[in-house]
Amino acid sequence: MTDRYAVIGHPVEHSLSPAIHAEFARVTGGDVSYGRILAPLDGFRAAALRFRDEGGKGLNVTLPFKPEAWQLADSHSAGAAAAGAVNTLKFEGGRIAGHNTDGIGLANDLRGNLGCPVRGRRVLLMGAGGASYGVMEPLLRELPLSLIVANRTEEKAKALIGHFEKLSAELGIRRFTWLPYDRLENGPFDIVINATSAGLTDAMPPLPRRVFASGALAYDMVYGRTTPFMKFAAGCGAEVADGLGMLVEQAAESFYIWRDVRPATKAVIARLRSGQ
Repeated sequence: MTDRYAVIGHPVEHSLSPAIHAEFARVTGGDVSYGRILAPLDGFRAAALRFRDEGGKGLNVTLPFKPEAWQLADSHSAGAAAAGAVNTLKFEGGRIAGHNTDGIGLANDLRGNLGCPVRGRRVLLMGAGGASYGVMEPLLRELPLSLIVANRTEEKAKALIGHFEKLSAELGIRRFTWLPYDRLENGPFDIVINATSAGLTDAMPPLPRRVFASGALAYDMVYGRTTPFMKFAAGCGAEVADGLGMLVEQAAESFYIWRDVRPATKAVIARLRSGQ
């Protein structure tokens, strides 16, 4: 029988996940169907459980339901526990396992697709919301020389740092702290990651020009558009990448969790970028 999976969110019609997972199924030879579920804002739990009860094997969870997916899960992977949110649900044996693959997707994209490993590099992460929580643990485990969080709100930045401070100390990260944007002039950084939603509204954080080291990579988690941050970084001489590779890599991790098969990703990324 065909194994059924889906992405659930509100909105969800824009999601590239069905195309990505269809390609994964094709290259791995899996009998898989993958659809979209538009859940009411107050109806995530009912929609997710209905899909499970009708034979669904797993769900990818997108905005705004990741915190509710955490509550729905009976168990949580280490990544989900660190993030406090779930983006992948696996239904198996009457139980629901919650995972978070966002950070693994980012780390794999940086290292495997962009040739820019985090290890030993100075990293700046902009934003202290859910996206930052989702990627922080895998970024720290890649062993950067330093990791600085920049955020407009001091309270949120301190909370993010505090949440991961113990892990950072255990890993021996030399410098793990936060800075306001007006104190970033003393950079520079080798990898600058935009985890804010500013690009979705054609805005950008107040980033100084001298924040980029020579040969730096500027990475925006937003995909499908050239954001003001990306334009600014390119004008400063940085290499620029969007979040499409992260999207595909986190999907590959979900596919592996569900099916114990890890699909190749480079051809899928190339196909999506070419519009095929």
